Order: sequence, then structure tokens, then C-alpha cells
Amino acid sequence: MNLVEQIRTYITENLIFDKSIKFGNDDSFIREGLIDSMGVMELVGYVSSQFGITVEQDDVIPDNFDSVNKLVAFINRKTGSSQSSTYANPGRARAQRQVSSR
Repeated sequence: MNLVEQIRTYITENLIFDKSIKFGNDDSFIREGLIDSMGVMELVGYVSSQFGITVEQDDVIPDNFDSVNKLVAFINRKTGSSQSSTYANPGRARAQRQVSSR
């Protein structure tokens, strides 16, 4: 499982309660309503424990934690890795919510 898949799996299994919601790798977790501020803190704990990264308070910003791709880039920077962040985009969360609410 690559890094993108690993992060997507964690988010869908632990942070998103409506399993029918689909989201893209660039979708904003907060703006799209995928997770709230407590969810961001859970992500911080996950990244810290799963990848052995010390996440400083200054690191907890939207540029690092507000989408799958931003989180992958942050982890790669902190670990010195260059794992691929390319992954098929399964669709925008907002569009999916609109379709499913009809």
C-alpha cells in the first residue's frame, strides 16, 4: 500500500462517518466538511505515531494537513522520502454529496 492509499484508508476508516462520501486527493478536509478540527488533531497523532514524525505546533497548518496530497507532501518532507502522491482521484466530496442527496 502506498502512502496515499495508507492515508486515504486511515481517513475513511477513522475520521469520516458517512462511508458513502467520496473525496479527491486535493479536496480540503475542512472546507469540504470531511473532518473537523478534532479530526485534524487525530491526523496529527496518526502521522506522529505511524511515521515517527515529530509534528511541531507550527506544522499544524492547512498547507500541511488539509488534503491527502498536502499530507503526503508534509510526510515526505519530514521523512526525507519521495513516495509517490499520484493516485486516481475518485471524485470531489461536494459533488458526491449533491448527487447522493437527490
